[in-house]
Amino acid sequence: MKSSRVFASLFVLAGVTAAITACTSTEISQNPTVNTVSGPSASTANSIYDFKMKDIDGKEVSLGDYKGKVLLVVNVATYCGNTPQYEALEKLYEANKDRGFAILGFPANEFGQQEPGSNDEIKKFCTSKYNVSFPMFSKIVVKGDGIHPLYQWLVASAPYHDDVEWNFGKFLIGRDGKVIGRFNPKVKPDEPEITKAIDSALANSK
Repeated sequence: MKSSRVFASLFVLAGVTAAITACTSTEISQNPTVNTVSGPSASTANSIYDFKMKDIDGKEVSLGDYKGKVLLVVNVATYCGNTPQYEALEKLYEANKDRGFAILGFPANEFGQQEPGSNDEIKKFCTSKYNVSFPMFSKIVVKGDGIHPLYQWLVASAPYHDDVEWNFGKFLIGRDGKVIGRFNPKVKPDEPEITKAIDSALANSK
């Protein structure tokens, strides 16, 4: 009788394990847009150049391709009160790209589920409505469970280490690939706090 009970318990446990595995697999298959390129952990990365990501079209991109540039890394969303910042971001990019500046946009759905669409939908929206031409990347997790190592590294390397507050948080990267500034989502891209910091970083030849 005891062995029968043990066998029954093991059978139930195996069934629960299989169900959990199936559920997890379903979640992954239903969310194919998340940026999943492997790379270093936050603790082993020396600079942003150590990371490889997927662009908005799913192509692997080494962030080392931006070596020597000043970068503004922004987590973006389509249905947010901050979404009109796309316009100022594009103007900022156009005004400074020939000086060695780039903006890297990372769609994220952690805040109010305001970026629910696919990569294709996100690309269509930001290019058709705001004429975005700066580099856009595939969806990424920027806070909480499943946070990408890139954002773990950004937060850990920034002047303050709080989680990303909301959509359109901004990290400024110097020419050496290190974080040199962080700006609250409410700070607009064309405000002096950001533009002066970018000008200062661009003036630094190192």
